[in-house]
Amino acid sequence: MGARLGAALPKQYLELAGRTMLEWSVEAMLAVPWIERVLVVVSPADARAAALLGGRERVEVHGAGGATRAETVGAGLRRLAGGGARPHDWVLVHDAARPGLEPAMLERLRGELGDSPVGGLLAVPVGDTVKHSDDGHDDGRRHAQATLARERLWLAQTPQMFRFGLLAEALASHPEVTDEAAALERAGHAPRLVEGGRANFKVTTMEDLEWMRWLLERRAAQRR
Repeated sequence: MGARLGAALPKQYLELAGRTMLEWSVEAMLAVPWIERVLVVVSPADARAAALLGGRERVEVHGAGGATRAETVGAGLRRLAGGGARPHDWVLVHDAARPGLEPAMLERLRGELGDSPVGGLLAVPVGDTVKHSDDGHDDGRRHAQATLARERLWLAQTPQMFRFGLLAEALASHPEVTDEAAALERAGHAPRLVEGGRANFKVTTMEDLEWMRWLLERRAAQRR
């Protein structure tokens, strides 16, 4: 649910500029012709996605999502395996809460990973000074303990794009991870970092939601 947003609906179904976040995210993936199919994995009890996306070419809704991101991605990979996906095929994993994705980012991802035996992810280099905090005090306040060197720090985004076989194997071995790149890292691989964009941020808070609404309304107006 959209608890941190104070919403009654899961955040992917909140409407921004005339479409839900889910629709914006799916349409961003469909905007490039080289993506053959978009598989939307939702919980078994979720009927909204099929109602919103039913009938669209290259889109399939699969009601087998799990309690965690890794479980949901794993369910999607099993569905793709049943549909004939081969170990060397590319698979992209995108978060519906990032509806600001742009086609140029996808093209950059494809262009920079085309010769990779593993794959990589969109990410943005950290521009702010980064502080390491203590564990907090009884009053809930935290204090800075150290300043981290930001030159090697990146913020992970999605899509994350990997060879199908490697991703399936890595997630099966490391289901505790919070993103696909971490599973590949723990399996001994080094995913490439491909620069994404500031518009591709994840909607988590109400402030994020308002910024994304402004961004998508501006895009919608430009298309008219």
